[in-house]
Formats: sequence, C-alpha cells, structure tokens
Amino acid sequence: MALAQSAPQLDLPRIKLTAGMYVIDTQVAATAPQRSTGLMFRHQMPQSEGMLFVFNVPSEQCFWMKNTPLPLTAAFVADDGTIVNLADMKPLTTDSHCSAKPVRYVLEMNQGWFAKKGIKAGFKLTGQPFTAP
Repeated sequence: MALAQSAPQLDLPRIKLTAGMYVIDTQVAATAPQRSTGLMFRHQMPQSEGMLFVFNVPSEQCFWMKNTPLPLTAAFVADDGTIVNLADMKPLTTDSHCSAKPVRYVLEMNQGWFAKKGIKAGFKLTGQPFTAP
C-alpha cells in the first residue's frame, strides 16, 4: 500500500487516557504497519492529542523521527501506566530514543506537553490499556 508510505494515518482507533486532570485523545497504533508509520508525515497535532504505540510483549522500545516533521516527546510506559522515562525527539532525525527498561507502551505527544503539565518519569497514566483485568 504505497499511500501509507507518504501520507499520515489519521483513521486509527482512539481511546481516552488521563494524566492527572488532563485528558488525552489518543490514537492507538497496535499493528506493525501502524507502529512503523506512527506520526510520520503529520505537520500538526492538537495539543490534547497523542499516539499510543502498543506492543505485544514488554521489550526495549526505540523510536526515531524519520519522516516526522513534528517535534515530539515519547513517554515509555510500563504495563500499569507508570512512565518509565521521557525522551524529547528532534524532527526528521534518525537518532534513536529508547526505553530505560522493557515496556509495552509508548505515548508520543507534542514536544513540551509533558513538561508544561509537570509530568515526569514515575507519573502514572490511567485509561483502558493500563487497567487491571
């Protein structure tokens, strides 16, 4: 599907996550093609939106910004919703940004969003994927 390689994906499933009093309208990238495209080719994203990358098993996750013109911050998130570490990522680079320990979730937000809200490593996100069965 050549179109997916040069156009942003805007039709992913959405869920609501909360970070304290803040609600995040989150696009969910749960398949390998969705995760590999991620936020590529997006030139803007509303401040209260993000993209949650969901992996099958916890492992070291590394992200880069190839074909991604938006400056983003990646939150590497443990199964219970706790942010393990945050990484500011420069647009259109292939620098690797990795989780400090194995995780199944990575939440990408506009760069500065977490800092403006005072959200740091150790903060707990809540929402559908993080609730205990």
